[in-house]
Amino acid sequence: MNISVPVPDDIAERLGSRADLARRALEAFAAEEFRAGRLTGPELRRMLGFGTRWELDGFLKARGIFLDYSMADLEREQQDLIRLGF
Repeated sequence: MNISVPVPDDIAERLGSRADLARRALEAFAAEEFRAGRLTGPELRRMLGFGTRWELDGFLKARGIFLDYSMADLEREQQDLIRLGF
């Protein structure tokens, strides 16, 4: 789906190229929807065209959005690494 957002021409010119503005608007919208819980990580990754989870993580961190990570998550990952011989 394509969505159009009206921006006065003089402001749009100052803000950047059409492609740059479209990408920035998509990223801002997607980040806010994720922050509000209306998009999952995989949906956000697909929406933004990221190939890896690491790209998504960098995108989120750059915007001050951090995933919930508990001590239980850390302990589970430690146990997984031990089980794998690391």
